[in-house]
Amino acid sequence: MSAGTFTPAPGAAPVSRMILAQTALETRMLLRNGEQLLLTVIIPALLLVLFSAVDIVDTNAEKSVDFLAPGILALAVMSTAFTGQAIATGFDRRYGVLKRLGASPLPRWALMAAKTLSVLVTEVLQIALLTAIAFALGWSPHGNPLAAAALVLLGTAAFSGLGLLMAGTLKAEATLAAANLVFLLLLVGGGVIVPMEKFPGAVQSALGLLPISALSDGLREVLQHGAGLPWADVAVLAVWAVLGLGAAAKLFRWE
Repeated sequence: MSAGTFTPAPGAAPVSRMILAQTALETRMLLRNGEQLLLTVIIPALLLVLFSAVDIVDTNAEKSVDFLAPGILALAVMSTAFTGQAIATGFDRRYGVLKRLGASPLPRWALMAAKTLSVLVTEVLQIALLTAIAFALGWSPHGNPLAAAALVLLGTAAFSGLGLLMAGTLKAEATLAAANLVFLLLLVGGGVIVPMEKFPGAVQSALGLLPISALSDGLREVLQHGAGLPWADVAVLAVWAVLGLGAAAKLFRWE
């Protein structure tokens, strides 16, 4: 046995391992939070079942679930990437968690990467659950799943940027109130449950520029109507992603 075999070699772990460990921690914290589970899983599932089973809103579709399922998937993305992430990050910032992690060997960009990966893991679980429920309700999706996945990734980028911007510039209590208010407003006016055609023309044009409207409409074009990648919706989501992530990177305060 050569000398020095048992000599300690202190040092930081590889960044990739630190990101994976932080991702696992962030995901476990999210799944253990009852309020976040209510927002990200229970509310979307209940809305899908309720509005599919009861003819409350005229969706102009043969089966309500064919219209509702893509919109609820978009809502699930928003609830995790925007609302949930904004609230969790806002309180991490208030209690000094971000400051302490920023002083650790984990680089700040790697911390944000871990939070993003945690969002994606949660979204995969959400989409799997909501898809199973939709199939049980008689959903018949069409179109290319890769196009739907591309829209989900773009929507995640857009909502993550906006969520981090809110969490990094507002106080935690203000973030909590604002994120939940935006969630409710976009649930009603983002084409998730109520078709955009129900709104007046001028209002409809303005609402169509929102990221939730672009994501729900894009997923509906692909999964309900079997269309290809809807480039107009892609463009709206890409603009929001660039603006949100760019502003978050510039304005985010760690303390």
